[in-house]
Amino acid sequence: MVKLLSDKPFLNLYGLISGKHAKRMTRPNMMTRLLSLFALILLAACGEPVTKDSRILLMGDSLLAFHKGQGRGVSHAIEAELSEPVIDRSVTGARFFYALPISGSAGLNIAQQYREGPWDWIVLNGGGNDIWMGCGCGACGHRINQLVSKDGRSGRIPGFVSTLRATGAQVIFVGYLRTPGVRSPIEGCADEGDEMDRRLARLAALDAGVHFLSLADLVPHGDRSYHAIDLIHPSQKASREIGARIAGIISLND
Repeated sequence: MVKLLSDKPFLNLYGLISGKHAKRMTRPNMMTRLLSLFALILLAACGEPVTKDSRILLMGDSLLAFHKGQGRGVSHAIEAELSEPVIDRSVTGARFFYALPISGSAGLNIAQQYREGPWDWIVLNGGGNDIWMGCGCGACGHRINQLVSKDGRSGRIPGFVSTLRATGAQVIFVGYLRTPGVRSPIEGCADEGDEMDRRLARLAALDAGVHFLSLADLVPHGDRSYHAIDLIHPSQKASREIGARIAGIISLND
């Protein structure tokens, strides 16, 4: 994995490719920058432009973005259930706390995935990468507090949800899958996931136009069919079920 410490490598693309800086750069450094550039180009293509008539916007991280390249993501399941288009701006790896400007605007910053539109519904998730990458599901109390307070009234997520609600749209915030009862890279995140769910439910209880969809009950114990092979991301089966649950909330509250 290429760790981006700055967006500056992308600003000197022409000189890099033309060989202008080649003598001053080691081969590993050049390769790292080229790979980083390629990753940014892919990110820029991930967020769907607002080019079609839709009233539903979807934003977030890989929970929602997984399988969308194959036309089998959560947004596609919502479209199939409701027979109407969904604009999918979600990006794998996205976070709420993300400082780099260029890759952030390409979608790695969840707030910057937003685009103006005639939205009646905004489907949103996030926070998992902030916790997993920010504190390794260890001493995460401070990071969770930064995301959402115990009472659900303050933090990065309530602030962003409030901004979205000010547009007049209803918001569905989607929680995360739990592990299937076998060892996985996120096994240690279970307590943090439960605490986030409690806080997000309190946030939703403050506003009738905010709906929290917990996925804590989606995966039966010992059933691996709801996860991809990495036991982190949703399988296509899980993406379909998540999309169906989201569509159910929209149908019930339209």
